[in-house]
Amino acid sequence: MFKKILLSLIIAFYFVVAGYAQETLSSTFRKYGAGGSTTIFDYKNKKWLYSDAADAKIAMQPASTFKIINLLIALESGAIKDEQEIIPWPGKTDTTLYGYRPEIYKDLSVKQAFEVSAGWAFIEIAKRIKRPVYLDYLKRSGYGNLDLSEKGADFWNFGPMKISPENQIRFLVKLYEGKTPFSKRNTEILKNVMVTEKSGNYILRSKTGWTRTEGQDIGWWVGYLVNKDRPYFFATRLTQALGKPNANFGKWRKEITKEILKGLQALE
Repeated sequence: MFKKILLSLIIAFYFVVAGYAQETLSSTFRKYGAGGSTTIFDYKNKKWLYSDAADAKIAMQPASTFKIINLLIALESGAIKDEQEIIPWPGKTDTTLYGYRPEIYKDLSVKQAFEVSAGWAFIEIAKRIKRPVYLDYLKRSGYGNLDLSEKGADFWNFGPMKISPENQIRFLVKLYEGKTPFSKRNTEILKNVMVTEKSGNYILRSKTGWTRTEGQDIGWWVGYLVNKDRPYFFATRLTQALGKPNANFGKWRKEITKEILKGLQALE
């Protein structure tokens, strides 16, 4: 009898804590007045936390967060040899679609292109990889909806290939656990390139993404934080109607996520 009562109390406590955590995520997100959601996976406790559980399951274009798996596919397929390989500047880019960024219009290493999110460089890399090769690796990785019917080179920005926040995290967990179809060498290269922040207690690996398609801005920040021995995986995706001015749209991706992680005592 005592064991049953204790078990009931533990279960009740768990749901109270889970409900509190979800409300914390939701209230933080609402405070910014942004559309979209933040999804967190507490790896140690195997617990999902959502600001919007329904939105976490909706798939949209991954934009530049696709560079995470794109880099792995490029390495594994031999399209590039390592992160130091130089990608020659092709001499032009579509500034209407990708914005005007003259500081990245030059030869860049793969590592630099990842860090500054130079879309043109990864388009050049993608031209070296056949679609069936992409499809094979995406299928084996369980990444996205596998629809590569878009004819343009950057099918991750404007085509029907989409991924949900939950799916983003599930792939990152596989990456963390070494359960992807990619070699240890190539996985380690990616992990080193993904490092965004580092302190005495934690290391943060991440990638932003932003595309304008289907009548809306779609802004991502995905990655994972390891604080001492506690990994937290996150996927924040903001949405807003095209033409709606919001100077904060880009920086809110990180600000919202970091505030939530701090609230969970995952980030210092």
